Amino acid sequence: MIFETIVTTQNSSGEVHIAPMGIHKQDDLFIILPFRPSTTLTNLLSTQTAIINFSDDVRIFAGCLTGRRNWPLKMAEKVTGHVLENTLAHSEVKLLRMEDDPVRPKLFCQTVHTVNHKPFTGFNRAQFAVLEAAILVSRLDRLTPQKIKSELDYLRIGLEKTAGPVELEAWQWLMEAIAHYQQESKP
Repeated sequence: MIFETIVTTQNSSGEVHIAPMGIHKQDDLFIILPFRPSTTLTNLLSTQTAIINFSDDVRIFAGCLTGRRNWPLKMAEKVTGHVLENTLAHSEVKLLRMEDDPVRPKLFCQTVHTVNHKPFTGFNRAQFAVLEAAILVSRLDRLTPQKIKSELDYLRIGLEKTAGPVELEAWQWLMEAIAHYQQESKP
């Protein structure tokens, strides 16, 4: 099973990197699979720590994919790193081992500390639509324009029925990114 999370890491100079990432959970381990090259991979190998943020604010997912990475942070409690202020819960993890791969290594991480900040009140269909659209944006270079259009047409149904201001803002950011990509890709 893959969980859509926001992973925060930092480099040896203390600069924080925020990235949406689908992670796996296996027993008491989190498995992070960043692509090469990636800032998340470099930072995690350097500091041996990461924070896995469980957030229902879809603006963070959409924002990270559209150049909006300035989200409020606070210091982690047990490892070197930063936690998103607007997260429902977070797990502070330490790298145990890596299964190397030329494209996507597997980083096995042990939870050191977990905190629940506020209750999860459930997702609505608009949040799902934004998450799926964010995944589409992350794959624009691998999908046909027809595939993107058909997926967005379907996702727009749930968005229009259930979105609030947060979801509409995140959706707009993603639609702007798609339009920009398509404009730049024209011959």
